Amino acid sequence: MSELRISVLGEFKIMRQGVALPLPHSKKTRALLAYLAVVGRPQRREHLCELLWDGPDDPRASLRWSLYKIRQVTNSGARECLAGDHERVWLEPDCVSIDFTRISGLSKGTVESFDTAALEDLAAEFGGEFLEDICLPRCPKFEAWRRYHADATSRIRRRILRVLVSRTRATPERALLHAHALRRLDPNSADLDREIQDLVAAANRAEGPAGAISRPDSAVAMAAEPERSLAAASAAGKAQQVRFCRTADGVRIAFAVSGRGPPLLRAAHWMSHVQYDWESPVWRHWIDALSATTTLIRYDERGNGLSDWNVAEISFDRMVADLESVADAAELDRFTLLGVSQSCAVSVAYAIRHPERVAKLILYGGFVKGWRKRGSPHDVATHDAMTTLIREGWGMNNPSFRRLFTLMFLPDATPEQTAWFDALQRNTVSPENAARLHDAFGEIDVASMLGRVRVPTLVLHARRDAAVPFESGREYAIGIPDARFIDLDSANHILLSHEPAFAEFCRNVAAFIHESAPVGERVEDSAGPSGTA
Repeated sequence: MSELRISVLGEFKIMRQGVALPLPHSKKTRALLAYLAVVGRPQRREHLCELLWDGPDDPRASLRWSLYKIRQVTNSGARECLAGDHERVWLEPDCVSIDFTRISGLSKGTVESFDTAALEDLAAEFGGEFLEDICLPRCPKFEAWRRYHADATSRIRRRILRVLVSRTRATPERALLHAHALRRLDPNSADLDREIQDLVAAANRAEGPAGAISRPDSAVAMAAEPERSLAAASAAGKAQQVRFCRTADGVRIAFAVSGRGPPLLRAAHWMSHVQYDWESPVWRHWIDALSATTTLIRYDERGNGLSDWNVAEISFDRMVADLESVADAAELDRFTLLGVSQSCAVSVAYAIRHPERVAKLILYGGFVKGWRKRGSPHDVATHDAMTTLIREGWGMNNPSFRRLFTLMFLPDATPEQTAWFDALQRNTVSPENAARLHDAFGEIDVASMLGRVRVPTLVLHARRDAAVPFESGREYAIGIPDARFIDLDSANHILLSHEPAFAEFCRNVAAFIHESAPVGERVEDSAGPSGTA
């Protein structure tokens, strides 16, 4: 058995006996280790210097330093996995196994010769793009080598997934797992969008009463392999119904219905996926709690999740129109409307347009003005840079940016929740759409509308929210006539299942919807820093 297990199909990782080893801090040193593992044969020192240190400094000294750092990771006791002589360097073949070995050399014919179980095992080898977290634009020879293998392995992955979708149509939920993975590689494929829609419809017909997609109550093994856990989901448990509607400009919007009771429509936020969220420890406790006493309707924003990704326009007006389309398609005459984050503004606009349909309005974690409308040059500069980072961070599959993003939204998350939210960013929205959405959020401004809201309103906000400042929530409570306000003791933009603030959120929302008790306090403009008068 090989002592070291190296992964290059996604983020670069190295394991010894199932335990992840700390990687060298230098990206060039990590690149060198990955290169030696993938090539799998002795390499001339001059070649390695040209590959990574072709500059005026001392390339040989840089190479020696990197090899010293690699030995600290790879060598254990008397066993030296990294070996070399005066001319060459290599990793001992019997010391190292690498995921790339199973994938390299596969062709269309050989992919189709595997049985379905073996293909699913091969598909599971891919955690992302080849060496997705090692990009060295100033080392063109290395980068050309990396891009070549990234393109080649991506073609193989696409072929594997296409064959799996074709072979597993008889079990639609299983086929959907592979179709969603394929869609992340081809986000603008209209044919694939139609295929996913057909599979969802087939799953609805096949699962449970009234066409329900089932979900287990527990989350077994989701932390390590959130994507694969979907395939292992039990058919027993709670159920939702996934449907589609079409907007006035021809965009298909996916929405899901679960629970029983008075209707509660949750306006869409970004990075949602009505099926993926159904399994996610980031969102499933929200769905369970809200579905326990209401009929919960939630939908994916255009450009997200199961809704169409290839859309001409992403704007605030279209977000409001999409909400109108879902309310009509779900045949809701009068309902409670829940806004979360940027959809608070969307919900306010809808409530003003359709006061006869909105019985009550709940706003959590929202902002009245987008970053471009707040009048702060610093905010504009910061978020302009953020838009670029979103496009590049998602586009380059760079986990460093995604992890930074995760920490901003979920600073108190468990490792399982962190892994899921990191995967959520890649799985629910393309890099380009993520950047377009972030830019559109900057244009939001409903400050002049707040005084025109005429429905009972409950506003909730986490006190130490790093993604949307606490004062933003207070603005809603101050501006909307007779709004009630709940100050939640949390730092998380998405409240987590294990924190008391989520239980408080659920109690107050249920009381407000069912009118069992007065909820919240009226916030006056002169309120103190706690935000509660």
